[in-house]
Amino acid sequence: MDYELKFSRYNEYSILIEWPAVMDENMLRDILSLKKSIQNSNIKSIVEIVNAYNSLLITYDLAIDNINDEILRLKSIKIKADTIEDISSRLWRIPVCYDADFGIDLEAFSKEKQLSKNEVIELHSSAIYTIFFIGFLPGFLYLGGLNNKLHLNRKSTPNLDIKKGSVGIGGNQTGIYPKNSPGGWHIIGKTPVDFFNANSTPPCVFSSGDKLQFYAISKAQFLDLEQNIKNNHFQLTPELYA
Repeated sequence: MDYELKFSRYNEYSILIEWPAVMDENMLRDILSLKKSIQNSNIKSIVEIVNAYNSLLITYDLAIDNINDEILRLKSIKIKADTIEDISSRLWRIPVCYDADFGIDLEAFSKEKQLSKNEVIELHSSAIYTIFFIGFLPGFLYLGGLNNKLHLNRKSTPNLDIKKGSVGIGGNQTGIYPKNSPGGWHIIGKTPVDFFNANSTPPCVFSSGDKLQFYAISKAQFLDLEQNIKNNHFQLTPELYA
């Protein structure tokens, strides 16, 4: 599918390419295919390419003198780019404890949605999500694929101290807080898994286009797994996704 793109100067060192303002998996393929094509073009002055839901930000090591020429070069790359048919074959399974000690908003959330807590957990953990991009905080995954029955606007008053590993729902998204942070999402559980480690290579193992699924664990299992992670006795490994 051909998308109408907007190319514009973002700042002195960057160009922004924008797709239509929607969250769509086919469009994600188009975004990632162009990102890959630009990377493969070996433009030495490009130092970083960052993708979001509907955009690519291309950053250069020096100020862009002739913005029109550089945009024409990127447009030429886009014309030659082939859309990726299969974004990724990796599926990450993430353990989540939905116990009341961790899912501090689960009861209120279930009442608001007129669902039982078990129904919320089943709907949340049965879906296979797509990682669209990583941002907001290092290791924060923006996931698409939340069941419509679980959509709920963010809180009007944010929580100023959401704990690392908290799993929340905000609007039509679900996600995991990779560190202690303020936030306005409804917290329904917690995972002991680390999503960002500055001392690891890479610091975040997840990529745009990867798949992710949650599975429920008990509080006892959470505490055991948390200890194993602290002792480096646990390694998160993806599965092949067909």
